[in-house]
Amino acid sequence: MSSYNIYNVWGDAEDEYLHAFSFFRKPIQNTEPLRCIRIPDVYRYIVCPYAKRQTQELRSIANAKMARKYKAENFDFCTFSGIFRNRNRENLLVHSELLCVDFDHIENLSSLKEKLLADEYFNTEILFQSPSGDGLKWVIDIDRKGWKHEIFFNAVFNYLIANGYPEPDKSGKDVARSCFLPYDPNIYINPKYSYELKENFFSRRLDQCPF
Repeated sequence: MSSYNIYNVWGDAEDEYLHAFSFFRKPIQNTEPLRCIRIPDVYRYIVCPYAKRQTQELRSIANAKMARKYKAENFDFCTFSGIFRNRNRENLLVHSELLCVDFDHIENLSSLKEKLLADEYFNTEILFQSPSGDGLKWVIDIDRKGWKHEIFFNAVFNYLIANGYPEPDKSGKDVARSCFLPYDPNIYINPKYSYELKENFFSRRLDQCPF
């Protein structure tokens, strides 16, 4: 798939695609990425009404099985931990050095959000409410130092439990784990991206808005 050659997109410098990852169109059965995106692109997608209708509809479905089916069929998604030729761990092209930690069924979202943003060890890249409305997606900047993704995730998991956080979803240990992108007007993004957010573009190196 020549259009997905990361070197053709960014050039040879490794730092040019650090913190970049794959974006996929719905449904979840789709394993071929549309393109590479970055944190500011996800912010714009989530804070804008791209998924507003789907998010509202999902939260109105009381039946859990029907809700899961609706989410799988109607939400675009991304793989925060890397750029993939095809959505499975064997086809990882480059790790993003990002980790998405998923907290489900949280009673006090605002309290957890404040605690995550104040964490003294990990820097929050982006933090938003899950499509279902009762969880948080916490994307952090990591330095694996050569560790495998699964091993690093387990270390973060143990750190969170030891420091009194709710138990995260263990599925995050899969480097190809997908994250559905909802609508959340209260999404948090790291202030370091403030310059990019002032500009009216979606990742200059990635051409026009991918959504």
